[in-house]
Amino acid sequence: MIHGVIMAGGSGTRFWPKSRKKLPKQLLALTSPQSMIQETFARLAKRIPPERITVVASADHAGRIRQHLPTLAPGNVVVEPAGRNTAACIGLATVRIARQDPDGIMVIVPADSYIDPAEQFLDVIEAACAAAAIGDTMVVIGIPPTFPATGYGYIQRGALLSDERGIKVFDVRAFKEKPDGETAQRFLSSGQFYWNSGSFIWKVTTILQAFREFMPDLHAALQRIAAGAGTPAEERLVADEYARLKSVSIDYGVMEFARSVKVVEATYRWDDVGCWKSVEEHVERDPNGNVVDAKVEMIDTAGCTIVGEPGHLIATVGIKDLIVVHTPDATLVCHKSRAQDVKKIVDRLAEKGMEEYL
Repeated sequence: MIHGVIMAGGSGTRFWPKSRKKLPKQLLALTSPQSMIQETFARLAKRIPPERITVVASADHAGRIRQHLPTLAPGNVVVEPAGRNTAACIGLATVRIARQDPDGIMVIVPADSYIDPAEQFLDVIEAACAAAAIGDTMVVIGIPPTFPATGYGYIQRGALLSDERGIKVFDVRAFKEKPDGETAQRFLSSGQFYWNSGSFIWKVTTILQAFREFMPDLHAALQRIAAGAGTPAEERLVADEYARLKSVSIDYGVMEFARSVKVVEATYRWDDVGCWKSVEEHVERDPNGNVVDAKVEMIDTAGCTIVGEPGHLIATVGIKDLIVVHTPDATLVCHKSRAQDVKKIVDRLAEKGMEEYL
């Protein structure tokens, strides 16, 4: 059977002050009236029954996630006691699914990606599952790059393996780290590279074998967790094992070493919606290019993103290309060209011990 896994452990600090420790990016409605995790769940649920969808989340967010996803079985929220990056997150989900369906196929997706249309996403997933079912193959979804991005990892494709219904599957030649600007331009110009979407498909047996071979410490921890599953000691056992784990991404821990990897070319619009500037690409703008989710009065205002609280008036005069975000206890004013640097504000607040604003 096919199982969905939603990785929902991120914090989304570049969406401060709307995103906070208790309300991360995936729980915000940024590109539609639904939260990002609701959109992700709805896409998967078109093909995978809700009882076979698992969400991996931090203890701080598990309760809110259950509120956002009322049709998700309560036991299908797997709680991480601490953030240890995507390898541990995927491993914890794998242990749970292996108990139910040791021969299952896992479709692993981030909780906070913009994808449109959903139907094309499902077609790509179907092709990826078919590829993953053959041997010990690991599959990643690749996004054709549209500009020389330096914030994404890249996948270099190899030979074309299949092209059915317009969905192409290639061997993977190499994974590349986030490049500098010159290298990113070279990747784009070559036509041989994809952005790494962070979505993976493989059999339970395949990823467990990969952990055993390439991340033996994690594999041993997962084995101990599996042995204690369903016992009164399970929660304490997971916490103890996580305390000893290193923070390693699945890309660095497994994918760069795996021998049989395929990439499926995505045929849908994709964005990781990494900062406030990204939002304008996916929502309606007014005639002056403004994105507005607030009560506003604007004079000579163009190209701005303005977000506020109900009942609070935001007035602007003679501004251009700014981000203005008002919340009850904090307000952000930032030029759009510096949207990625909002994270620096969060870091500074943490350094100053201003926890009430985090």
